[in-house]
Amino acid sequence: MTEVSGRLWAIREVTSRQIRSIPELAAGVQVGQIFGCNTFDAGTMRQKLPKAVFHSLHETVRRGRKLDPAIANEVAHAVKEWALAKGATHFCHWFQPQTGLTAEKHDAFLTFDDEGMPMERFSGAQLIQSEPDASSFPSGGMRTTFEARGYTAWDPSSPIFLIDGPNGKTLCVPSVFISYHGDALDNKTPLLRSMEALSERAVAVLRLFGEHRERVVPTLGPEQEYFLVDRAFYALRPDLIAAGRTLVGAKPPKGQELEDHYFGSIKDRILAFMQESEHELFKLGIPIKTRHNEVAPSQYETAPIFEEANVASDHNQMVMETMNRVARRHNLALLLHEKPFAGINGSGKHCNWSLMDSEGRNLLEPGATPERNLSFLVFLLAVLKGVHKRAGLLRAAIASAGNDHRLGANEAPPAIISVFLGDQLNRVLDAIENGEGAGPQGIERLSLGIQKLPEVARDNTDRNRTSPFAFTGNKFEFRAVPSTASIAVPIALLNAAVAEALGEFEAAITTRAGKKGSFQDAVLAVIKEAVVATKAIRFEGNNYAPEWVVEAKRRGLPNLRTSPEALAELVKPDSKTFLAKMKVFTEAESEARYHVKMERYVKDVEIEVETLTGLVAAHVLPAALKQRALLGSAGNSKAVQGCAKSLDTLIGKLTSQMEALEEDVEKAGKATGVEKKALLLAQKVVTGMAEIRETADAIEESVADAFWTLPKYHEMLFLV
Repeated sequence: MTEVSGRLWAIREVTSRQIRSIPELAAGVQVGQIFGCNTFDAGTMRQKLPKAVFHSLHETVRRGRKLDPAIANEVAHAVKEWALAKGATHFCHWFQPQTGLTAEKHDAFLTFDDEGMPMERFSGAQLIQSEPDASSFPSGGMRTTFEARGYTAWDPSSPIFLIDGPNGKTLCVPSVFISYHGDALDNKTPLLRSMEALSERAVAVLRLFGEHRERVVPTLGPEQEYFLVDRAFYALRPDLIAAGRTLVGAKPPKGQELEDHYFGSIKDRILAFMQESEHELFKLGIPIKTRHNEVAPSQYETAPIFEEANVASDHNQMVMETMNRVARRHNLALLLHEKPFAGINGSGKHCNWSLMDSEGRNLLEPGATPERNLSFLVFLLAVLKGVHKRAGLLRAAIASAGNDHRLGANEAPPAIISVFLGDQLNRVLDAIENGEGAGPQGIERLSLGIQKLPEVARDNTDRNRTSPFAFTGNKFEFRAVPSTASIAVPIALLNAAVAEALGEFEAAITTRAGKKGSFQDAVLAVIKEAVVATKAIRFEGNNYAPEWVVEAKRRGLPNLRTSPEALAELVKPDSKTFLAKMKVFTEAESEARYHVKMERYVKDVEIEVETLTGLVAAHVLPAALKQRALLGSAGNSKAVQGCAKSLDTLIGKLTSQMEALEEDVEKAGKATGVEKKALLLAQKVVTGMAEIRETADAIEESVADAFWTLPKYHEMLFLV
């Protein structure tokens, strides 16, 4: 089979696909009957554990208290019996190294008794701790290659779960991953640390208001955007396989211009995938709530109900893994890259973040009169202050080679971090700044002018979809997080930034209230100072507009356009001191994270360069030369000569661009240190690749369809 016939074969395959049907799902399954059936959740724990053991473990999970090691054996035995009854044969510690993915090493329950007879065993020690080889995971210099020891430790705040395999189940114990010396080697440990720091300072602030709470937790609802293409097309695109995105590809005549895909009717084949994915996720206790078509063709979104941030982070990793597995069953390829297709919308992970106290109250709920809700205003201003002060670190937390292609494009927030609050809250803050009364706001209603339809309650903010960090009623939406990324580190740094601000507020209010003034006056004075100090971070306009870049510079907001620029924020002395004070990263861990992220950036770009070089040599130039030969045998008419001349120009241009790219890559390779290398790649190589793409796409549009071997955009995006 030739490459050209391979593409035609793929088209035939795609257009003859049968929709995967599962009789169990087609008959209808009530979510309540299966939800959490593969998790060792609170209900299962209550059934399987002695009352005292359950109470102790429940306090650990719900109240954030330290695990009592004395109960480990009883918990492990109950977990083992439950897992065996469900068909499990192996167990693993499931953890999240700095690859952005998850990791697991499976061990069988099988062991032998003193008489050599086989038996299943799972001890408390095995539940609490395991020892995967740490030598091949990114460490950023925290350990040398010959130091292989690393430890995983059970995180009891996240439910133990079972993963269905083709021929059985595996018990997964959510865990943290640390080095022999106790350094964090994973993404989960800093998140858990940040949650403790945030809780401690938020509880202290609430105590000033006479509210005694055991803890405060950040809650999170991450919306996950993704693309689906047929696996036949995917298999013929080396760039999708190696880099996760198309490195060449001419824009089709129809993309998203008609705005007809967003929230449109979901195709049966895609709906079948969504339904099976949700079924698997429900069994894992993941509260998926929403599914819909996104803006670009073949782009979709799923979103869950809010959960505590560490559980939401774990669940988002499981969502990505589960969707990838299910996609294969439907002969689909899941694309999570931030910009898999040029010229249309990319994908992000919109992290809806809020704060909840141990009584279940949302601390970012403004109520009907936010101007009179001092507690709300303190927490709101703490977020503004944290984001303003640590904007550079938040940009570093979302930095990646993939996200650089999305941030600042005309469908995503720019690299400038700003906050959108909406008209009502801006009026309240402006009134506080000016010493005026904000006046009661209340709930506005919109009359639709149609007798049969009810009035619609107007939210206290509109949605600014261009903002990287927007208040949306009783939560903030961190919209700039990459679609492929673990959300643990971005949320950890957000938690830490807000925790720092709350600590400063608590100290300032206490000091002012102790100087004869009333508590309310002290709070208002601190709020007013924060309103003035954070005014620069508030922006209500179009973040996509070029004028905003100029205005942001005037305000002194950082515009870290590339990942190497952004990642440098991690190792600034003030950043390292701040993260160490919040106990999120030690100074050594901050340095290590920086090196891991920089090395990953370099490797990602280098993989793309090699892939692009192969695409040009194996696909683009051969197609161009075949077309040139065809034109050479087509006579000497003016039209033919014009086409030949244009193609010759493109071939010459592409050849020159490839030579220039090779020189730039060579210069980057000779650079001293990963920092200089990454900057050269970002400034020269990535730009050169974009120029090559433009020329290659012009060649695609100039050659006969029969000569083009790569699946085209209109095929991948619309034939599914």
